[in-house]
Amino acid sequence: MESRAENIVGRKSVPVRSREFFVEVFCKQRNYNGEHICGDVFRVKRIKTENRMIIVLSDGMGHGVKANVMATLTSSFALNFTEEHKDFEKIADIIMNTLPVNAETSTSYSTFTIVDIDFAGSVKVMEYDNPHALILRSFEELDIPWSKLVMDTERNKGKVLKMATFIPRNGDRIIFGSDGIVQSGLGILNNNVGWPIEKVKGYVLQLMMNNPDISANELAQKVVNQAHRNDGYVSKDDMSCVSIYFRNPRECMICTGPPYDKSRDVEYVQALKNFKGEKIICGGTTAKIIAKYLNLNIETDRNAAVDPDLPPLHIMPGIGIVTEGILTLTKVCNLLERGGSSSIATDAGPAGRIVSIIHESDMVHFLVGTSLNSAHQDPDLPVELEIRRTVVRRIAKLLDEVLMKDVKITYY
Repeated sequence: MESRAENIVGRKSVPVRSREFFVEVFCKQRNYNGEHICGDVFRVKRIKTENRMIIVLSDGMGHGVKANVMATLTSSFALNFTEEHKDFEKIADIIMNTLPVNAETSTSYSTFTIVDIDFAGSVKVMEYDNPHALILRSFEELDIPWSKLVMDTERNKGKVLKMATFIPRNGDRIIFGSDGIVQSGLGILNNNVGWPIEKVKGYVLQLMMNNPDISANELAQKVVNQAHRNDGYVSKDDMSCVSIYFRNPRECMICTGPPYDKSRDVEYVQALKNFKGEKIICGGTTAKIIAKYLNLNIETDRNAAVDPDLPPLHIMPGIGIVTEGILTLTKVCNLLERGGSSSIATDAGPAGRIVSIIHESDMVHFLVGTSLNSAHQDPDLPVELEIRRTVVRRIAKLLDEVLMKDVKITYY
């Protein structure tokens, strides 16, 4: 996350598998002009044990550090209490009673939107004073009832909470943001209304019609970019847009190391051949086995970027990329550790290409052969085998815990 003023800030996508679809979540933010910290806070948590995900966007009053502190407290409370299945009115009351009171207005103020996705059932959207969340299906807003809850507690009497529940379908989207989006353009060229949510909806629907498969990342980015244009490229408030996309999963397979038992070579090759997503081979011996059984040629990719630390990329018909094994995987792991949540690899070589494919995938499958390479085998210790297993496990842990990908490792 970059902290320089006026930089677009992207937050990681968080895909979670259900029976029918994945959920891609992205938040794009732009700071108030001149501020180094955003007053809006975005949080997301995957709860594996419940097959559930909670997304929160909070907008602290004002901008800068004080706004960020209030929004951070709010988002933390909202996330934790929602995880505990507390009643929404209770969550809101605790939040508003706990926040520091503004000395000028004598109010504790931080707006929020909570999306609670239960993959065994429904999606619940809850909001307090944030712009109305758009729930879109088949190029139109989904017609579902929104209930209003008027709080009756002493300190928060009369404040209104809004809630909606729906059963998601593949292709559905949820778009919501902070005031900086809907108030963008206010006061410019006699604009007295800003960018009302109905116009935001029209803009989003047009983007979807032009590109029905537009990613959550790109859609959120375009909304924030348009709001920034509305403000004459001088942001008058913190801007955040959260885009949630229920879609078909994207998958990749990384195949590394030959099987321990040669009798399983055919099974190993067939698993790669029958895979429908992106295919990556890491290892010269592995590539030769696959090329032999599939009767394919391996050629050096002379147009690919060169990494002085690694052997060059190779290509094989029907396979995305073919690379060297242990060294390349080790660099993939290092790149992920340096910038695990970045959507763009900072390295253009073979390892960087693999990282880019990983970032674009929701599920990452590893086929890991456990045969030893005689060229590198220590007579006393199967070092290469242990290195391969260790590196794959390190990568898998990063993908699971940092990038929140679904990971499957199969040993042969």
